[in-house]
Amino acid sequence: MFGETLFTETDVLSWRPALSGRGQTTPERKAGGGYVLMKGLFTLTSSESKRLIAKAVPLLPQVNHALENGTIIVANGTTNAFVAEELGGARIPSKLLYSAGIITQGMLGTTPVDKRIPALVLQKGKRVDIPWQDALAGFGPGDVFIKGGNAIDLDGCVGVLVADPNGGTIGRALPVIQARGATLVMPVGLEKLVPSVAEAAGCLGARTFDWALGTPVGMIVVTNAEIITEIEAIELLTGASATCVASGGIGGSEGAVTLVVTGDERQVGKAREIVEAIKGEGPITW
Repeated sequence: MFGETLFTETDVLSWRPALSGRGQTTPERKAGGGYVLMKGLFTLTSSESKRLIAKAVPLLPQVNHALENGTIIVANGTTNAFVAEELGGARIPSKLLYSAGIITQGMLGTTPVDKRIPALVLQKGKRVDIPWQDALAGFGPGDVFIKGGNAIDLDGCVGVLVADPNGGTIGRALPVIQARGATLVMPVGLEKLVPSVAEAAGCLGARTFDWALGTPVGMIVVTNAEIITEIEAIELLTGASATCVASGGIGGSEGAVTLVVTGDERQVGKAREIVEAIKGEGPITW
């Protein structure tokens, strides 16, 4: 069972989530003038984090609106493979092949073009079998483009690695999204947290390296996306606040994140239910 921590009114007024300024929970008032917050602690593997984040994406108001009235493109990517399952209602047979650029076996690389699963396109909630580029041509306000990332920082910047000399998927989509007022949603796990996306991008550039183990890449920086990490996912799904307190692991928990959730009994209990339900999500493999 989760423990209880008793806060005075002064304590509560000064309390803030450590990694997110959003989603502060209003504590439950108890007899005697104090406040009770409940807390839970858990670790998510990389795949479990991806599933958690994917379950939260449909709850975003912009996504919900586009499911009813607009177009949604779920670009290729491993996290997006989970998102495509949640939005499209069908299992992705190989999440690895629902990606383009990948980091696997200790190197940067790409999946075979002829074996990739096409990006999911939804129009008013219905799957349509058209290339995502064709759907993007009709984009406007109310439409949503969903794209993963390779790096995220505490300033809310997301970095996307690109091997394509013309900028790849994000290089083609971002100008259209920004010029027309569409929405860019970026589901990114906290395993990809870096000190500075801008600094990382300044170090990269596919044609700047003297040597590279794997595919040389550049990075495109995105500064105005709707980002969903595990923290936002917990808030959307339960109303609780979440704080990332540790990361990493061994024996299948490489890339794992450890989180503390805080909220009232209902919120923290709901978080426990969701986490227990996604526990055991299998790793993405060849």
